[in-house]
Formats: sequence, C-alpha cells, structure tokens
Amino acid sequence: MHKPVLLNEVLSFLPAKDDGVLLDLTGGFGGHSAAMNEKLKPSAKHIILDRDPESVERLRERFKPCGNVQVFHKNFALFDEVLDELGIEKVDGILADFGVSTMQVRDGARGFSFREDGPLDMRMDNSNGITAADVVNSFSREEISSIIDKYGEDRFAWRIAGAIVNARDEKPFSTTRELADTVFKAVPAKFHKKGFHPATQTFQAVRIYVNGELEEIETMLSKLEDRVQTGGIAAFISFHSLEDRLVKEKFRYFEKECICPTQQIICNCGKTRTFRQLTRKPLIPAEAEVAENPLSRSAKLRAAKRVSSS
Repeated sequence: MHKPVLLNEVLSFLPAKDDGVLLDLTGGFGGHSAAMNEKLKPSAKHIILDRDPESVERLRERFKPCGNVQVFHKNFALFDEVLDELGIEKVDGILADFGVSTMQVRDGARGFSFREDGPLDMRMDNSNGITAADVVNSFSREEISSIIDKYGEDRFAWRIAGAIVNARDEKPFSTTRELADTVFKAVPAKFHKKGFHPATQTFQAVRIYVNGELEEIETMLSKLEDRVQTGGIAAFISFHSLEDRLVKEKFRYFEKECICPTQQIICNCGKTRTFRQLTRKPLIPAEAEVAENPLSRSAKLRAAKRVSSS
C-alpha cells in the first residue's frame, strides 16, 4: 500500500485556496492529490502531472469521478506548457514530491532497484531517453566516475567506474543484479555498512543522470516567480541532499531583496523579494511515520509563499 509522505505537513500548506488552481507536479499514486482535493471546492481547478505513463493511466482512473481534476502526461519541468494549454496564467498552490515511488522501486522490470533483478533501465518515462544500460556500457570511465561522484557523492566513484568498465569488457551489463554485484565487489569490504548496500549511491547517481532529475528541478524552480499567484504556496518534498539543496538555495534567492556585491553602497540590481519561506528548516517525518513507513525517513519538506514584488 503506497503511503504519501509528510501528508499532514503538506495539508498544513496546501491547498492555499479552496477555490483556486492547484498543481501537483508529481501525481504518482495520487495520495497527496486525493487528500488535497478533498479540501477543494468543486469550482476549483486541480491539475496533476506525471512523466510516467503507467502513473498517468492509474491517476486518470482514480480521479475519473472528480470533475475538477485533469491529469497530464508531462515532465514537471514543462508545467508551464500545460498551464498555457489550459489558458491558466498563475496557480495558487504547487506541490512536487521528488522521490521515486515504492511501486517503481519494487517493480524489477523498471530497473530502479539493486534489490530486485530486472533490465537495467531506470527511466521514469520508459517511452524515451537513454537507459542505465546505455550509460554503464558506453560511457568512458571518466564520465561514469563523474556521474557517480556528482550525483551519488560516493568516495569510491573512480574505483567503481573502473570496475564497471572492466566488467563490461567481458560482458555488457543488461540487468540490475549484474551492476549491483560489480559495485559491491568494487567497494572495499571494510567500508560496507550494515543496512546500506554499497551500490545505493551508484544506482541513485545513474538514475538521476538518466532522468535529468536535478536539471529538471532547476528548470521548474526558475519558473515559479512567473506562475505562482501572490499569496500562493509552493511546497517541495526531497529525499536527498542534492535535491534539498536546490530548493533551499532557490528559496533563499527568492527571499533576497538585493543581490548587489556586499561592498557596494547603493543598490542597483533591481532585485525584489518574491517569496517568503514558511519553513526555515525543512519539516521531516515524525518517528511514528518513519516506523510505519521506513522509506519516509529521509524526506524533507520545504514551503514558501509568493509575496507581491511591487
């Protein structure tokens, strides 16, 4: 049973208006959307996006009885295209949960997990784009090492990349188990941690690269000022430091009234404050939620409110 993380915390911020426009950028199994929709009036507009075709099909079936809900197969970085298509200039609330769904991880055929053997895919949208197999079988050692270092922050990135290149010379990778076993052997035994598979960071890194996850978050965040109504709220759930850092830094930038060099006496940058942070520190799951849903343990929620920039 899929459980939406930090649900009560999300509902404390969203929807911002019960008769406005609400946008869920990562519909998934619809847990957050269903709970938020219960707080909306029938006159409100509720738009749900997901880049996974399977999720879109499931969401459309789930929300078929809800006349105010529209579901789109779309990468969240392109949410503005959906709004333009609908003739909507600004929204009153926007939510994104950047985590990979439990069902995706447990579906071996999707290739996300080192615990479930399956084809080495890792694409959120399996209808297009390069696969994880393409990366580990054709990229150079330098490129693979850079990906693991940048997106997995693994101290053994160079060593792991070397092991991958050596292994593929004998036989190209085709399954998640093959990659996981290679990484397991590449990491020195004394650095294996109890309850933490040595391939965790490599799988995270390759998945992030294959899906362009961080670039998409940056693109999406850059559009908030233009597409969130004054008084509207933007809330984002991240699951690792790379995602959380992007949200934190962008919210801090939005909140600044000046970006001139500190030694400059007179401000001429023209920057205005556009958002006010509602979470100085990210909200994290309570012990009870983590006990019930261990996968929620690394979740962090940040929210900010759009303010007038005049």
